[in-house]
Amino acid sequence: MTGAVLLEVKGALAFVTLSHPGKLNAMSRAMWRELRAVFESIQQNAALRCVLMRGEGGHFCAGGDISEYAGFRFEETGLREFHEGDVWGGLQAMLDCDVPVVAQVEGNCMGAGMEIASCCDIRVAGDTAKFGAPIAKLGFPMAPREAALVMRVAGELTAREMLLSAAVLGAAEMKQRGFLNQVVAAGDASAAAMEYMNRCATLAPGAARLNKQAFRALAPAGSPQAATELIAGAYRYAASPEHREGVTAFIEKRPPRFDAPEH
Repeated sequence: MTGAVLLEVKGALAFVTLSHPGKLNAMSRAMWRELRAVFESIQQNAALRCVLMRGEGGHFCAGGDISEYAGFRFEETGLREFHEGDVWGGLQAMLDCDVPVVAQVEGNCMGAGMEIASCCDIRVAGDTAKFGAPIAKLGFPMAPREAALVMRVAGELTAREMLLSAAVLGAAEMKQRGFLNQVVAAGDASAAAMEYMNRCATLAPGAARLNKQAFRALAPAGSPQAATELIAGAYRYAASPEHREGVTAFIEKRPPRFDAPEH
């Protein structure tokens, strides 16, 4: 079995589950391709307001499926295609997603798991979760764009510690270092993540999408052209129904009613 990336949609909420029984949800090549397809479909679904990213069976993701590695890792072209095509294709689809993504992290979050979690907007973890990227024990480095992603989100100190000393850090430490939004008791991560999801789902969906576009354009890795284009059109939402409803509801002292996302 090569594992699967499962998508379930319930109204305005999408649930994405990494499933690789017996391998702590380690990512196979097929799963990376499925991850890309799943998030591309989410991006096209205007009804969605929030996404939950999680693993099956009490673990988030233990890394890559090492049993596949001998088939492509020892030849440069195949290795490049794996990282720049399969892996980065999946991660880029997550990064390009305009819908808010909440990570529910339990158990192992290693290597590929760190990369996937780094693509999420909000990260909640159980207090027994473990984080790391001990791939130096396997004799290879993290691919450049993947390392840049983890360094940007988890911090340079943490990325260096994980990659150069194979450090595995606990949830409390990762919260202190700014990687996690919340740490809860083991078994409570699902409820805490759902609380974030429900909160996001009640807010203005068009504003959330515009915020995510701004995050990408204005990030250190973003291009000056993208930032210029963003600022040029940043106020086109002025006459939107969502904008008017939010302000009007506040003035009228009532909850806003946001009917549908805007682009």
